[in-house]
Amino acid sequence: MASYSGRGVHGQVVHQLGARIVGGRIAEGETLDIGALGAELDVSLTVMREALKVLAGKGLIDARQKRGTFVRERLHWNLLDADVIHWRMETGDGGQLLRDLADVRSIVEPAAAHRAALHRTDADLAALEAALDAMGQAHAESSDAAEADAAFHRALLTATGNEMLQRMDMLLEPGLRERDRMVHAHGDADDPVPSHRAVLDAVRDQDPARAELAMLDLLAKATEDLDHLTHTRGATHRSPA
Repeated sequence: MASYSGRGVHGQVVHQLGARIVGGRIAEGETLDIGALGAELDVSLTVMREALKVLAGKGLIDARQKRGTFVRERLHWNLLDADVIHWRMETGDGGQLLRDLADVRSIVEPAAAHRAALHRTDADLAALEAALDAMGQAHAESSDAAEADAAFHRALLTATGNEMLQRMDMLLEPGLRERDRMVHAHGDADDPVPSHRAVLDAVRDQDPARAELAMLDLLAKATEDLDHLTHTRGATHRSPA
């Protein structure tokens, strides 16, 4: 599901309640006092009901007769939803999310690069090249950098020629965008173009083994960048000796 947060007053209420639930401030199983929450947030009952419908669609809440509206167990949450991913990053669960994302990418993307080298078309190569060009032109700290990176990985999945693999962008892209925003906003991550160029060159040369290895190298570099960022942030926030 696409991001809902930020769409006027409804979006603000969705964001505030969603972040509280995902961050644990409203616990699993807890029944919501809709009237009290509406008064706290200074919104009408109509706005609250509309926001709750959105949160229900994300699997965060449900309503039952005699019980009212309550927070569902985490196993029912749509953890692939862009807003849920954003709230996890925002409320301190980002580390686990990014580790999970790295695991999923290590399973999916090397195999996708291998298959793309076997099945890519000229149109696929053009899309990959365009994304790489955009990556090279984007300022590291801008949203354009994250968009270009997402476009490259989306084009690579498309190049596999497998419709189910193509839809894996729905699984990977929200987390990848959050990860890219974090890394690029830090400002000192290495240039991502060479590692992506190596993947594209192997796909263009129709060399599946080389494409798979190049993607493994790219993912290793991505993990290194993230580890560096995490270490740097820890040093920044560490209390003086």
